[in-house]
Amino acid sequence: MSRSDYPPGYDDSRGPMYAPQGGNYPPPPAYGFPAYGGPQPGQPSAPYPMGPNTPLYPGQPGGYPPGPYSGQPHPGGHPGAGYPSPPPMPPVIPPTIPSDVLSSGDEFAAHGSGWDSLSIRHAFIRKVYLILAAQLLVTTAIVAVFTFVQPVRVFVQRNRAIYWASYGVYLVTHLVLVCCKGPRRKFPWNLILLSIFTLAMSYMTGSISSYYDTKAVFLAMGITAVVCIAVTVFCFQTKVDFTKCQGLFCVLGIVMFVTGIITCIVLSFKYIPWLHMLYAAMGAIAFTLFLAYHTQLLIGNRKHSIGPEEYVFAALSIYVDIVQIFIFLLQIIGAATK
Repeated sequence: MSRSDYPPGYDDSRGPMYAPQGGNYPPPPAYGFPAYGGPQPGQPSAPYPMGPNTPLYPGQPGGYPPGPYSGQPHPGGHPGAGYPSPPPMPPVIPPTIPSDVLSSGDEFAAHGSGWDSLSIRHAFIRKVYLILAAQLLVTTAIVAVFTFVQPVRVFVQRNRAIYWASYGVYLVTHLVLVCCKGPRRKFPWNLILLSIFTLAMSYMTGSISSYYDTKAVFLAMGITAVVCIAVTVFCFQTKVDFTKCQGLFCVLGIVMFVTGIITCIVLSFKYIPWLHMLYAAMGAIAFTLFLAYHTQLLIGNRKHSIGPEEYVFAALSIYVDIVQIFIFLLQIIGAATK
């Protein structure tokens, strides 16, 4: 007879494997599955609790509460549902190129017409920079409210229709102020249109700023201030005449305008981060050059200059340049800090 290779079975009739324990300790559970041994005392009967956080045995503490937890910025689940949408593209703004400028072959523009008088030019520059300071103050206040006040920030991000409505108001007032000499030079219509234009531009700037971190907004403001002050001081001191390159700046403005439209169309179908950053870098460089060009047109001691009655146009041009530099720098810094 062949020997079996299996160990001998356990015979329950010979008694338990372990001796009964003293004291009040409960006996060990029986071997086998509940289907064969029946439900055991102290174990839940079928069906078992289906919840992931339900305790299995009586008296056992439950699991963690369902999310979201206090440290999570967004609810769990698919990332597409709870995360905020990307910020809107900056407004495609054609740089302002004056169609009629005072010109002269001498070192100063319009020599002999009275415009080269220091008193007239200084009064004109003071008026322009006072208007510009008021515009920048309004824009800074609106950006601060949209960045720091959380209910306003959430409202702006959820209602993009107001952003596009402000863009439409901006576009109409911009075209009227740039293309129509009558409203631009007639008081008080010029200041009323300029105020509406400033409010619309400030709302768009604040809406874009609400999508970025506070640190990025402050950093973009600081860099913009440094760049604008440096460009202004450079234009007042340098002998380089940017006004002679009027054709080059016209071509640069057309290229930036067309590039902005194409970039907006492409990014509306598929968001490409590197394309967005490339356009922002190009825009920051281009509008820095336009700031130098418009500042020298304002100074009046170069080959080309704008007339003393065009203070609204001068303030409008420099204001658009500064705001655009801030928006483009904010996009670059905001993407780098994420």
